[in-house]
Amino acid sequence: MFHALSHRQPMTARFVPARGMSPLPEPLQPRGRAATSNATGRFEAETREPFDDGWSETDPAPKQIRTTLIKDSSRTIISTNDSPDISFNRSINPYRGCEHGCIYCYARPSHAYWGYSAGVDFESVLFFKAGAARLLEQQFRKPGYQVEPIVIGANTDAYQPIERQLRLTRSILEVCLRFKHPVSLITKSAAITRDLDILSELAELGLVKAAISLTTLDHKLARAMEPRAATPKRRLEAMEALSKAGVPMTVMTAPVIPGLTDHEIEALLKASANAGAQTAGYVLLRLPLEVRDLFYDWLKKVKPDAADKVINMVRDTRGGADYSSDFHIRGRGEGPIAEMISKRFRAGVRRYGLQKDRVKLRCDLFERPLDTEDQLSLF
Repeated sequence: MFHALSHRQPMTARFVPARGMSPLPEPLQPRGRAATSNATGRFEAETREPFDDGWSETDPAPKQIRTTLIKDSSRTIISTNDSPDISFNRSINPYRGCEHGCIYCYARPSHAYWGYSAGVDFESVLFFKAGAARLLEQQFRKPGYQVEPIVIGANTDAYQPIERQLRLTRSILEVCLRFKHPVSLITKSAAITRDLDILSELAELGLVKAAISLTTLDHKLARAMEPRAATPKRRLEAMEALSKAGVPMTVMTAPVIPGLTDHEIEALLKASANAGAQTAGYVLLRLPLEVRDLFYDWLKKVKPDAADKVINMVRDTRGGADYSSDFHIRGRGEGPIAEMISKRFRAGVRRYGLQKDRVKLRCDLFERPLDTEDQLSLF
């Protein structure tokens, strides 16, 4: 059964069954959202296209779109991958879709699998895994379970605004602490500091590290590009708080957008090092599937004078195409511009002391606590 969430927080939310949303008008530019369209998902039998009927000048201003929550009844919680481009092979994503609404997000196309758009739907129709902590504990208690670090939030952000109410990420961290299981997190939200009590305990045991994504120091650009994510200043403050709590910190200058944010590489690394980051990484802008049109449309509306230059520079890093999914290339690009970005990043890492060895989390402390009903019932 679906319930209405408490409205104590400023964000409005409601529960509806899957596919319960009526189509949104196109084109649209809803307040607080980055996507300016809600194109039909690529797997749907029917598509809708916007057209000018002559009434656009008299249409009222677009209204704020409420966030819709749908319960995800997955029976498993840990995802695995074998990509040579990724440094981990286990991850947990408490949420599908992301209210942060980053226009460049490579996870947007995944929403089409559930019958929703990669545009505004991705930002406003969220799936949540209500039983995440229970499923994780069940996995940990399996006799043949092999311990390896788990990354939380690798696809969509585990600390997006709804986490304040649902607390799924926190419940997962609580399980990891009880079982002494290694875990790492990646986010662009300052909300991660709400869990400093758990993270500091994990850090004392060598069981946690974190990464914060920082794309720009330009507040105005960040607001347009990542409308509901934390401001750059708040992310730097979160880095500092985590570092002081003993949590090993990495800054991810991701994505680097040629012609739009690449000039900030050195400034981003310097600010992050001053905030306590120990290591750094970057990913070049990726535009798979629907993300290409969403990003280009946004770019032409927000940065019309620079749009053509940015688009051409992006294509120059992809052999003339908008995107390449080839391993070892998709995250770094190729060609002179991509090579120059790589050289500048490496030089900045050396200059600001961010070349420290990556922390290796401990896997030898794992234990199964005897504090469940199943165990107590034996006595």
